[in-house]
Amino acid sequence: MGLVSRGAAAAGLGAASAVVRPGPSDAVPNPVPSPPPGGAARGSSRVPGMVLKAFFPTCCASADSGLLVGRWVPEQSSAIVLAVVHFPFIPIQVKELLAQVQQASQVGMAVLGTWCHRQQEPEESLGHFLEGLGTIFSHEPWLQLCRERGSKFWSCKAIHRQVSAAPDVPNEDQVMLIFYDQRKVLLSQLHPPTVVSDHQDGDAMASTGGLAVVFDTVARSEVLFCSDQYDEGPVRLSHWQSEGVEASVLVELAKRASGPVCLLLACLLSLISAASGCRLWKLWPLPFIRSKLSTCEQLRHRLDHLTLVFSTQKAQSPAQLMRKANMLVSVLLDVALGLILLSWLHSSNRIGQLADALVPVADHVAEELQHLLQWLMGAPAGLKMNRALDQVLGRFFLYHIHLWISYIHLMSPFIERILWHVGLSACLGLTVALSILSDIIALLTFHIYCFYVYGARLYCLKIYGLSSLWRLFRGKKWNVLRQRVDSCSYNLDQLFIGTLLFTILVFLLPTTALYYLVFTLLRLLVVTVQGLIHLLVDLVNTLPLYSLGLRLCRPYRLAAGVKFRVLEHEVGRPLRLLMQINPLPYSRVVHIYRLPSYGCHPKHSWGSLCRKLFFGELIYPWRQGGDKQD
Repeated sequence: MGLVSRGAAAAGLGAASAVVRPGPSDAVPNPVPSPPPGGAARGSSRVPGMVLKAFFPTCCASADSGLLVGRWVPEQSSAIVLAVVHFPFIPIQVKELLAQVQQASQVGMAVLGTWCHRQQEPEESLGHFLEGLGTIFSHEPWLQLCRERGSKFWSCKAIHRQVSAAPDVPNEDQVMLIFYDQRKVLLSQLHPPTVVSDHQDGDAMASTGGLAVVFDTVARSEVLFCSDQYDEGPVRLSHWQSEGVEASVLVELAKRASGPVCLLLACLLSLISAASGCRLWKLWPLPFIRSKLSTCEQLRHRLDHLTLVFSTQKAQSPAQLMRKANMLVSVLLDVALGLILLSWLHSSNRIGQLADALVPVADHVAEELQHLLQWLMGAPAGLKMNRALDQVLGRFFLYHIHLWISYIHLMSPFIERILWHVGLSACLGLTVALSILSDIIALLTFHIYCFYVYGARLYCLKIYGLSSLWRLFRGKKWNVLRQRVDSCSYNLDQLFIGTLLFTILVFLLPTTALYYLVFTLLRLLVVTVQGLIHLLVDLVNTLPLYSLGLRLCRPYRLAAGVKFRVLEHEVGRPLRLLMQINPLPYSRVVHIYRLPSYGCHPKHSWGSLCRKLFFGELIYPWRQGGDKQD
């Protein structure tokens, strides 16, 4: 076994396992190369006159002459060049290297042809020498790429060495040379199109499949790019890392330290999960309270995030890795914002100022509610109310306000300490602090919620009573078993009592509806404030910050497709294109990589919301723990 020399290869005398000795560089080449041994070569089926697409990395445009190594895709008549093998080399070592790469990457690797850079190799016999290498590395078709000396033009050939049965069929194919940035294609992730029209469905799928093959081949052949010019290996290659493998000391230290850190944090999180799943927390009414508090839901959501991020299992796909990165960045940003809020609260005694202002604000709200009830107990807007019912409802709600003011003044000595602990919880993240704020608003406005429930239940009772009595007048009744309205005959006593009750409910309805309307508006105001807080929490929880950062700083990492720019298009010359990556739009980045949110408010359409408000059905703004959505 020996090194391949130009004279021996040009004469067609070398074989993969034969000893080839150096010969004179000006040897006369064999004008008709002998066919490869063992019959037809792989990929020999062809359509006469077809256009072959050769994807060539831009980093190899200035490389020394050698062999083109890559993958041949016969279904698409495409040759994906991954690297250039330089002289001197031993053929059997090149084949062993390709076999190792193929076994590691599961990508069919082969020597596709030869590469000639005449600006560095001025010998005229170089082309003949490179043509002779096809007898050692048999492949159909055999590519011959050459960059002409002192010119920007390239020459591209795809030669079929097999003898065709038809004499008029040419043994060369037209070649379309497509340049691509190997580093960007390797690091990028191609996303298929979301919506394709019917008349473009087939073409779009074929185009996407062809691009996916190129991206997948480069990504899976990463083991081929692990060597550079400083390695003392038997084969010298040119690729995007041939000048030096990209590495960072900080990144390597972080990789080595991430294993023990993740193991330690995973054990700690498992202990916290086991403690939270204790049977003690399942005793009534703890599950009910935990399902209604936004703080408990947010803590459980963050615990799930941390458990997934610090899991010792390796990500199985790029999408799962991107999800972990988005969760980690979301948690880090959440904690950073929480620490900023904590430092702001504990500076200049702002917690004491909030505690001193909280009780007067609660008293002011209670006084305004008292004034509102006194206005309702009179003649609001000149309306004639039922005085007896109006006085009963007004005094009932005034008594609740009196109880609420007493409760606030009873808790006033402990408010500053409670706020201090609430501010301290901001170190767990801004979302935890906002969830606690939402729960505090719910507790401070609990009397408004009680007023809303009382008014809604009373109004709902009258509405359903009126609807039932209206069916009585029409000789109908509601069949509970069949869930439908059926005909029914009533006697005189039933009709008399029904008429009496219907008259009473009709005259009492305006007073009840007015109280229900006022307290419903107050309740909707509180729900709106809580909804804005929850929207901010969901924004921090679900926004894919890492993906958006990649899209902003390195847009090629998230590829929506490619575009081609014409470099050369002249008669008699091969078409040369430059493949450029189209980045994914920001809207699709958010749509694809948006993190799942925990249970949120029951979603109502405007129609169902108006229906619930009209019939007096309760609108629960609390988060439902069992409703999870992606």
